[in-house]
Amino acid sequence: MNSLILMAIGLSMMAVGYFLYSKFLGSRIYRLSDSYKTPAHTMEDGVDYVPTNKYVLWGHHFTSVAGAAPIIGPAVAVIWGWLPAFLWVTIGTVFMAGMHDLGALWASQRHRGQSIGTLSGRYIGARGRNLFLVVIFLLLLMVNTAFGVVISNLLVSTPTSVIPTWGAIIVALLVGQAIYRLKWSLPLVSVVGVVALYTLMIIGDRFPIVLPETVLGIPANGVWIIVLFVYAFIASLLPVWMLLQPRDYINGLQLFIGLGILYASFLFTAPDVVAPALRDNLPAETPGIFPLLFVTIACGAISGFHGMVASGTSSKQLDKETDARFVGYFGAVGEGLLALGTIIATTSGFKTLADWEQIYSEWNAGGVSAFVEGGGNLINEGLGISTSLSATILATMAVLFAATTMDSGVRLQRFVVQEIGEIMGFKIGALGATSIAVGIAFALTFSQGADGSGGMTIWPLFGTTNQLMAGLSLAVITVILTHLRRPTWPVAIPLVFVTAMSLWAAVKQLGTLWAAQNWLLFAMDVVIVVAAVWVIVEVIGAVSAARKAPPVEWSDEDTDAPHPVRQTADAPVA
Repeated sequence: MNSLILMAIGLSMMAVGYFLYSKFLGSRIYRLSDSYKTPAHTMEDGVDYVPTNKYVLWGHHFTSVAGAAPIIGPAVAVIWGWLPAFLWVTIGTVFMAGMHDLGALWASQRHRGQSIGTLSGRYIGARGRNLFLVVIFLLLLMVNTAFGVVISNLLVSTPTSVIPTWGAIIVALLVGQAIYRLKWSLPLVSVVGVVALYTLMIIGDRFPIVLPETVLGIPANGVWIIVLFVYAFIASLLPVWMLLQPRDYINGLQLFIGLGILYASFLFTAPDVVAPALRDNLPAETPGIFPLLFVTIACGAISGFHGMVASGTSSKQLDKETDARFVGYFGAVGEGLLALGTIIATTSGFKTLADWEQIYSEWNAGGVSAFVEGGGNLINEGLGISTSLSATILATMAVLFAATTMDSGVRLQRFVVQEIGEIMGFKIGALGATSIAVGIAFALTFSQGADGSGGMTIWPLFGTTNQLMAGLSLAVITVILTHLRRPTWPVAIPLVFVTAMSLWAAVKQLGTLWAAQNWLLFAMDVVIVVAAVWVIVEVIGAVSAARKAPPVEWSDEDTDAPHPVRQTADAPVA
């Protein structure tokens, strides 16, 4: 099998998804309207609510949701063979991820930019909301701690990525000033910013930054993690236009160009896929493909974290409601392209099947290192870029994806902490909420030692938790559509599939954790499973009540959409 065939099929499917299916969703299901005044205008505050050019906002959304997961997941999942991963990424992106991201963005901005957790309280009930927040909090904690470890490991293993990684922050601050203060044209800012970033990569390739083995007794990995948390703390409090937006936008351009370089290497080398379509000689301890495939590849097919970004930050910056199709659906397509590129790079970037099997000799092998090595080989061979610079480009891509996700993750965690405070009856300011969010993540990360390895402690639960979160977000959207008497099948079918696979995986994981006597993760998995099942029961009741209730009509003049909820002892009808 030649990799160009996979590339052509994958790109064609995603193009059809955006140009046809997303148009159907926007016009028939979500009914996007240019006359609706978004919260970015009605609630503009210059900090979180800021009307934003759709291309800039797409850059924020794409880079925030992508992270390292669409690289890690597919790069691990190809151990079962390239075919299952390819099918899940392409079909999942077109019919699930794009619909999910667009739906969460639409629902949130129709409700003053409220998070999907808050919407669960309005449409499902207070009990559902509280359990929803538990899942959201744990998922964000996993992202913020694990991505800190992933980034620090890459900065240590690929020191040529240090200068472009931190230099990107300075470029982003200057881009923000150029767009909002100096009023430069977006094309000019884009060209200057991208040139600056790639110049930093060339400089970084020539001048790698290597930290001492220890600094004040702290290993190099731990030092980078501390710096990352300090940066994330500050970044999450700054106005979005100052750093978050421009950083994500310029990173989005650079990352998309990086994807272009990767795909160009496929085109010029036309490598054969050395990995089998379905692998029959799986390494010992490799789990069965069902249901693990659907939680191993989360980002890149469908991801609950996307719903949190869409309803947490992106919805507050949407200039026009019709921009949601480009920002939400095409943002998911961008991540699907990264996942597809990862599959091709990790299955055709090695000379022989034996070379590939050496990398994938055990379960959980591969990952980012396989992506960097395989993709670097193809870029070097196809475009003549040195192996060192190729590795720098791909490592910087991975770091910037993960870093922008961590930026948004800490900001979202701050929102969640504030929501929990409101439920408990007291108000937590932005500084206090951020301190709590970062403090908990910091404590967990260094709970196992000064190298920060504790950041990966709860990561094994990420896949199932993330996919359960996607199912819960789809459940809220289904209830809303039921109230509006609009077709629910585009949402309900993925809802049933993703929820079933996720619960199956979570229950299987309980057995594994029990056998390993990992009581911390076992207890957390129990909490997540119970919370998810409980919310599903609440959702079934909410859908039933919505069908019996009078239909709701949304006016484009509404500044806050009607929000009927199921009548329970703790959730009276609004």
